[in-house]
Amino acid sequence: MTISVPEVPGPQRSSKTTDDLRLALRAASMYHVEGATQAEIAAKLGVSRPTAGRLVAKARALGLVTIEINVPDELQGTVHADIERDLERTFGLTEALVVPDVIDGTDRGYGSLGRAAAAVLSRRLASTDTLGFTWGPETVAVAHSLKSRGAKCAQVVQLDGSMSSADYQTGVEYTLGRCAEYLQARPVRLNAPLYADPATVTALQQDSVISRALQAGTEAEAMMYGLGPVSTSTTLFEGSFIDLEIIDELRNLGAVGEIGGRFFDIDGTPTGGSLPDRTVSVGLDAIRSCDRAILISGGVKKHQAILGALRGGFASVLVTDIESARWLMAHTTEGVSQ
Repeated sequence: MTISVPEVPGPQRSSKTTDDLRLALRAASMYHVEGATQAEIAAKLGVSRPTAGRLVAKARALGLVTIEINVPDELQGTVHADIERDLERTFGLTEALVVPDVIDGTDRGYGSLGRAAAAVLSRRLASTDTLGFTWGPETVAVAHSLKSRGAKCAQVVQLDGSMSSADYQTGVEYTLGRCAEYLQARPVRLNAPLYADPATVTALQQDSVISRALQAGTEAEAMMYGLGPVSTSTTLFEGSFIDLEIIDELRNLGAVGEIGGRFFDIDGTPTGGSLPDRTVSVGLDAIRSCDRAILISGGVKKHQAILGALRGGFASVLVTDIESARWLMAHTTEGVSQ
């Protein structure tokens, strides 16, 4: 950072101009070099706190302050502050965190996303919070990356049902148990299938235990989730939660992805069809309303799903890979195709 002293030509110089510039330079030096607060600057210069803030801003506006951020050689290629800032501005995010690895979309490929998301989670959780999560490889990776008990919350709750007719490991127990242990929280299970017939869903929603779990998830102060695409490579298909007939229906409806078994299109609009009335999970409106909803996803197969989720306002924090980040920025205003 450099503080520059401007040259003021003789005919234009006035005592007021010189004094204003001197104060702006002094305030800027104290703020940027000495680390002084606005209150300390105000006391030192004999001005009000708002005036101190305006002096610092004036120094920047006049080009008297130049700030350079130098990335160490060992971190070159691993820090993507510019594209993170672009993502935040484009999609109204509180924070975007871009990892340098290109995610391959396999269960083993989410390690870097999990580590980054665990760090974000640890910074953003409060001890009184309820943390909700959807099951899947992304949240398993986050749970696996929790290595210390530095952060804590009140309870961890499962946001979507996980029971299936197939012998398929969803990772719910691992995620719930490890998060509860490392975050020193009470675990809340949603002991229900993800999909059932509408009458059964209604009955489950009226069950006292299940309704309390759904209510806790709906009101969670923080949520973390991954995304599923509309394809036979999704965990929902592999776990026999949906079949080819449902996938065809979803594609005809324009669905591109799902959160907790609830599907949406490329604009983030929930799709209709046969599934909504058959789904046991927290609704997309609750995820949209959560001001600490952390979307963890990456890989080519999930690009459209990520874009739809961001357009739908389902995330305030995004953790993704560099290739996905570049794709998102390239497709913010143009049409999207496979």
